[in-house]
Amino acid sequence: QVDRYLYHMRLSDDVLLDVMARFQAEMVKGLGRDTNPTATVKMLPSFVRSLPDGSEKGDFLAADLGGSQFRAHRVKVFDDGKQSIQVESKFYPTPKEVIQGNGAELFDYVADCLRDFIETKNQKEKLPLGFTFSFPCKQTKLDEGVLLAWTKHFKVRGVQYTDVVSSLRKALQKHKASFVPAGDVNVLALVNDTVGTMMTCGYDDQHCEVGLIIGTGTNACYMEEMRHIDLVEGDEGRMCINTEWGAFGDDGALDDLRTEFDRELDLGSLNPGKQLFEKMISSLYLGELVRLILLKMTKEGLLFNGKVSTALLTKGKIEMKHVSAMEKYKEGLSNTKEILTELNLFPSEEDCIAVQHVCTIVSFRSANLCAAALAAILTRLRENKKLLRMRTTVGIDGGLYKTHPQYAKRLHKVVRKLVPNCDVRFLLSVSGSGKGAAMVTAVAHRLAAQRKKIDAALAPFLLSLETLREVKNKMRTELEYGLKRETQASATVKMLPTYVCGTPDGTEKGKFLALDLGGTNFRVLLVKIRSGRRRSVQMYNKIFAIPLEIMQGTGEELFDHIVQCIADFLEYMGIKGARLPLGFTFSFPCRQASIDKGTLVGWTKGFKATDCEGEDVVDMLREAIRRRNEFDLDIVAVVNDTVGTMMTCGYEDPNCEIGLIAGTGSNVCYMEDMKNIEIVEGNEGKMCINTEWGGFGDNGCIDDIRTKYDKEVDEGSLNPGKQRYEKMTSGMYLGEIVRQILIDLTKQGLLFRGQISESLRKRGIFETKFLSQIESDRLALLQVRRILQQLGLDSTCDDSIIVKEVCGAVSKRAAQLCGAGLAAIVEKKRENQGVEHLQITVGVDGTLYKLHPHFSRVLRETVKELAPRCDVTFMLSEDGSGKGAALITAVAKRLHNIGQ
Repeated sequence: QVDRYLYHMRLSDDVLLDVMARFQAEMVKGLGRDTNPTATVKMLPSFVRSLPDGSEKGDFLAADLGGSQFRAHRVKVFDDGKQSIQVESKFYPTPKEVIQGNGAELFDYVADCLRDFIETKNQKEKLPLGFTFSFPCKQTKLDEGVLLAWTKHFKVRGVQYTDVVSSLRKALQKHKASFVPAGDVNVLALVNDTVGTMMTCGYDDQHCEVGLIIGTGTNACYMEEMRHIDLVEGDEGRMCINTEWGAFGDDGALDDLRTEFDRELDLGSLNPGKQLFEKMISSLYLGELVRLILLKMTKEGLLFNGKVSTALLTKGKIEMKHVSAMEKYKEGLSNTKEILTELNLFPSEEDCIAVQHVCTIVSFRSANLCAAALAAILTRLRENKKLLRMRTTVGIDGGLYKTHPQYAKRLHKVVRKLVPNCDVRFLLSVSGSGKGAAMVTAVAHRLAAQRKKIDAALAPFLLSLETLREVKNKMRTELEYGLKRETQASATVKMLPTYVCGTPDGTEKGKFLALDLGGTNFRVLLVKIRSGRRRSVQMYNKIFAIPLEIMQGTGEELFDHIVQCIADFLEYMGIKGARLPLGFTFSFPCRQASIDKGTLVGWTKGFKATDCEGEDVVDMLREAIRRRNEFDLDIVAVVNDTVGTMMTCGYEDPNCEIGLIAGTGSNVCYMEDMKNIEIVEGNEGKMCINTEWGGFGDNGCIDDIRTKYDKEVDEGSLNPGKQRYEKMTSGMYLGEIVRQILIDLTKQGLLFRGQISESLRKRGIFETKFLSQIESDRLALLQVRRILQQLGLDSTCDDSIIVKEVCGAVSKRAAQLCGAGLAAIVEKKRENQGVEHLQITVGVDGTLYKLHPHFSRVLRETVKELAPRCDVTFMLSEDGSGKGAALITAVAKRLHNIGQ
């Protein structure tokens, strides 16, 4: 009979899955900037960004307002390896006149209680306080929250839409005179009780990322990805969202599930039409629901022979404690009889069984609805993490969950049925609101201290505009030194003449060979250049490996190997008989005396072939061709890859007179007026200067901006003391700088739980491509964690944020320093031309510029800032070392023919 009567309160699995889907949709609405104003589930950001990691320590105060009592706690957190906590508490009743009076009285009462508590604890020092305030608040930071609405049985005038933290601070300030013997109080955090529950359990179980309250009120919170929270700036990391799920259904979304009893209960409440989900779940309302059902059944003659007592007509006469007592396993029936008799009802055995059944249906529905909404949260967490199966912990508090005989068991069972792919542990929170507020405060305290240390470590990488201007001016000075005869020998920026005296003008044509030697691979290319209207460049190439034994053998063996590769290529292309002009890209430092003479200054990049340094590489190539005696070539030019980059872009854009490489290495070349190059005869026209700017600072001129990490990278490199600027700006070294910073931060206990893993000790593990991947805007922190896992670094979400920040600081500085150097060169070009405003194109190549998500932008912005009178266009070069070498050869041939 009862079952028929309460048919609408029994919810099938399908209905629960439907409720779960509805709640998921409400969460999305609450998180969206445009949909939040009309959302009923407010999804309030709590500004709690981090769970406890076990390293928290210190003394904290906690105040807890929201239940039938005000609670004050002093919480000591010990960092003794055992993660122990000591809590001392005192409870104060919250009188009706206070919780339904005005705001000033309420906060004065809280301040009074705190003063009393501090005096009884004989506390002298100033302690941080966490304020648990169990009502919906809109927070804009951790220590600020505007009350949106009172819930439960609170209705205090003049508090809604005001900041409760500043009200509490004012009340404490007012009492300051009486605080003198005791310590002072510093309100650090405003905490919702649900968040407090999650944090308390999170201290004991690091998997805890959901907090749930089922008591006088009901609510849940969980850790959401920042990228989904439109209402808060920033995409990094996670933040705890206080769902305020009690208001689910206030827009009518649950009307099909609400019964006539729910409607009647709502009309008689303090806040009709509000918190409709809470009114179907929380202990404040379940007793009243049972009373309304029993009243109607009695009036219809289904109970107590149709006799209604005055007590049954009185609101609030049946409370949750009665419902729990009636549902007890063994003594439930005798409890029911006793409770009904006290209400002046004279129950028969059947009446008692029926009433007990009503209680069960009402509390079972509560657990079912709660499970459906919790399942929606767990599903969202799992999908955020992109996991098929998830293990997690839910921290729970609240009288209904704790004291009702079957509630917990029912809730667990239904949750597991609704989300079979989540392994959920339910952890009961102990003194949650107090310990939780202290935990939030302790974590905030720890994060603030960590933040300070991280900022201190990264501060030297933040270069002011003033500093960048100084770098630009110093670079300019060094460029001038390199061009002057008397200072050239001691200059750190070598300013090597390349004898390339023009850029392409579009009349170049013919077939050319190009060789490209600069790493472990060697390329031979045939380049066909057409002029006129159908101007084009066609290329055919073949790549050959250079074995280690040849890289590190004799010079004769190396050049014989190169000629062997050329012979293979000429045969492959069927052009062995032709004597083609050849450009030789040789990406090692050379001193040139003419365009086809280049003396190797010293090997780099792992080459060690003997009897080459100090020799002319063109002569060595000619000798090897002669030894083979199969074909002849016209070697026209020795080319540096930076110059090749400038020439390739110059073919497309005649305004291109600067070449920049920002890749594994870093270098620049540009067209300089002959009259400024003292080390070369002649004053007419221009010549391309290969600056070899990587050596900038080798004389100590930029020591003031080198950090301790730069020095460690330099000392551990193959060429200590050399190429200092390159070591701060090029891809080969940035990852190593990052690794040094990560080791330092780990030693300070700020990363990876203070554990330096084996892989982090390995030099070179942190390749620059990882910087590019980690800093990509499209990458969620989850993917950053995966990259770090590949490197053998087990990172938390917080670790990932810090690693990303370190990478950003290092690469941004590299781009800014590179920009400062380039600004010196474009300014010099402007002055050379004697113009007020210069328009110029820079040809660029290199993986750092091409692949890093922010490097090119920061570089361009810096140049614009430091050389405001220069309008600089950046053009990506395609194959500077191959196509560029052919173009240099073609231009040299053209100029040579003009000369004749």
